[in-house]
Amino acid sequence: MDEQTKTELEAAVFRRLVEHLRNRTDVQNIDMMNLAGFCRNCLSNWYQDAAVDKGLDLEKAAAREIVYGMPYEEWKAKHQSEASEEQKAAFEKNRPQH
Repeated sequence: MDEQTKTELEAAVFRRLVEHLRNRTDVQNIDMMNLAGFCRNCLSNWYQDAAVDKGLDLEKAAAREIVYGMPYEEWKAKHQSEASEEQKAAFEKNRPQH
């Protein structure tokens, strides 16, 4: 597989992942962190890092809007619930170091 095709496939997979996460608003970020070690915020941070690596100035809020499909504060108000004590404890125990 040539590099251009590989890049195009990776981009398509990223877009599909983002769309999937936008549709699965029932899945809380803390649950993703506890199970997979990353969440929507991590994904937006990685997006921002990639932009900076390319010499682009992408603000954190703009990167989050790309991932969430709306301003982060709007998404939180519509979809984020308060984390339970069990979720918080699991997060502290398994906190990713990225």
